[in-house]
Amino acid sequence: MGVRTPRTTAVKGASAALSGLVAGYAALTVAEVVAVAVRPEAGPVTAVGGAVIDRTPSAVKDWAIRQFGTDDKLVLRLGILTALAAFAVAMGLLALRHRRVAAAGTLVFGVIGAVAATGRPDSTSTLDAVPSLVGALAGAAVLFCLSGLALSPAAPNDGGGDAGRATDGSGRPMGRRPFILATAGVAAASTGVGLLSRHLNATAAARAAASRSAVRLPAPASSAPQLPRGVQVGVPGVAPFTTPNRDFYRVDTALAVPRLDADRWRLRVHGKGVGSPLDVGFADLLGRDLIERDITMTCVSNEVGGPYVGSARWLGVPLRKLLEEAGVRPPSQGGPADQLVARSVDGMTLGSPVETVMDGRDAMLAVGMNGEPLPFEHGFPVRMLVPGLYGYVSACKWLQDLELTTFDEYDAYWVKRDWAREAPVKTQSRIDTPKPFARPRSGTVVVAGVAWAQHKGIDRVEVRVDDGPWRDARLADEGPLDTWRQWSWEWPATPGSHTLQVRATDGTGYTQTDKRTRTIPDGASGRHAVVVNVT
Repeated sequence: MGVRTPRTTAVKGASAALSGLVAGYAALTVAEVVAVAVRPEAGPVTAVGGAVIDRTPSAVKDWAIRQFGTDDKLVLRLGILTALAAFAVAMGLLALRHRRVAAAGTLVFGVIGAVAATGRPDSTSTLDAVPSLVGALAGAAVLFCLSGLALSPAAPNDGGGDAGRATDGSGRPMGRRPFILATAGVAAASTGVGLLSRHLNATAAARAAASRSAVRLPAPASSAPQLPRGVQVGVPGVAPFTTPNRDFYRVDTALAVPRLDADRWRLRVHGKGVGSPLDVGFADLLGRDLIERDITMTCVSNEVGGPYVGSARWLGVPLRKLLEEAGVRPPSQGGPADQLVARSVDGMTLGSPVETVMDGRDAMLAVGMNGEPLPFEHGFPVRMLVPGLYGYVSACKWLQDLELTTFDEYDAYWVKRDWAREAPVKTQSRIDTPKPFARPRSGTVVVAGVAWAQHKGIDRVEVRVDDGPWRDARLADEGPLDTWRQWSWEWPATPGSHTLQVRATDGTGYTQTDKRTRTIPDGASGRHAVVVNVT
C-alpha cells in the first residue's frame, strides 16, 4: 500500500475538483446544444435565469436595475455560472468518498433546469425539460468516470507505492496520465459541442437578422408633425430630443433577446367583447395605414433624475383601429373588457386599460423606430406603445397575443409582483448639466435638462439654488404632446458648494411634489437635485 501524504491528498483533491468542473462544463454544453433542437430558451442558463428573475422580489429587481443598469442580465448570467461551477466542484470533492452519490447529485442540476424550463410562462411543452436532463446525464457520466481515474493510485513521485498501480504495455507505471488525458479529452469535446451550439444559434440568429434586413417600411399614411426648429436648447450635455436607437434604454426580463423571423410572426386578438377575432401577420400590418409619431417612453423603474427615459420617432398601426376591427368597444361605450393583456413570445404579460388605449391617443403596434425596423432589443418585429403610460403596463416587446379581459379576472406579470394595475407617467424633470459634483467656475453657468409629462405636456420649469427662490427656466419650443421638453437657465454662480433643484409644471397645472417616493408601486416622485462645487 502507498503512504498517504499531504501532497497526495492535495493532488487528489485538486483532481476531484477538476473532475467536477469538467463534468459541469460537459453538462452545460450538451444541454445547450440539445436546446437548439428543442427551443433555445429551454437551455438551463436561460431557463434558470428566467426563473430567478420571476421569483426575485420587486425591490431586489429595482435595486439591480439601479446598480447594474442594462448589465443586470450579464451579472445574473455570471452569477448562475459561478453557482454552477461551485456546485460542480462540490460534487467533484464529494466523489472522493462517494462516487455514485456525487454522480447522482449531478442530476440535481438537470432537475432544477428542467423544472425551471417547464415552469417558464413561455413554455408550451414538457420537451423543454429535455436539454437540462440530457445535459445532467452527460455530466453525471463524465463525473463518475473522471473521479474514478482521479482516485487511481499515484505515480511514484506522488509519494505512493507500486502495488496495484496501472501500467502501460512495457510495465511502467502510468501514474495520472489516464486522468489527465481523459480530462483533456472531455474538455476538448465539450468545447467542440459548445462551439457547435454557438454555430447553430448563430445560424438561427442570422436568419432572423436577414428577415429584419429584408423589411422595407412603407411610408406612413399619417406622418409625424415637423418638429419646431427650437425644440433643442443647444446646450452641451443635454439629452438629444430624439434618442438614437443605440442609446435608447432597455429594461426587461429577457435573459436572451428573442430573435424572431418576421415572415413567421403572427398576432392573435381575442377575448371578451371581441366580435371578430383576428390572426394577422407582419406583412398584413405593413399593408395597413400606418402612423408616424414622436413619443417619449419612460420606465417605471426610473428613479428621480434617472436615465430610463427616451424619445424616438415610431411607426406603427393605430391600436384603436385594430381593436375596433375586432369589434372591441371601450367600457364607456358598453364594452365588457376593461383590460388589454399583451403577451410577448418570452411569456411576459402587460395589462393596459382598454379605455386609455382607445381614448384617441396614438397608441400603436410599432414596427419602426427612428426610420428603421425595430431593433431586436426593442421588440422586433412588433411592440406595443401607449403614450402616457409607464412601459410595464403598455410597452410589450416581441408581441404575439392581445387578449381582452378584466382587471378583476387577470393580474399581469408585474401586478402579481406588487406593482400597480394602472400607471400613468408622473410629471418629472431632470438636470442634465452640470453633473453631480461638477466644479464649474464662478460666473454664468448654464443649468439645463429635460422635463416630461406625456399626454399632458410641460408648461413651466423652475430652478432654485440651495433654499432660494424658484426661478423660471427658458423652455425650448414645444414638440408633440407625448414628448419631453428641454429647458435651460443661466445661473450667476458664486464660489462654494451649492444644491441645484428643478421642478416642472405640466399642462394640467400640476407642479411636481417635493415628497420623495420609491419606484414601487407606480413610479418615483420627487424633485431632482444635484450638488456642485463652484470654484
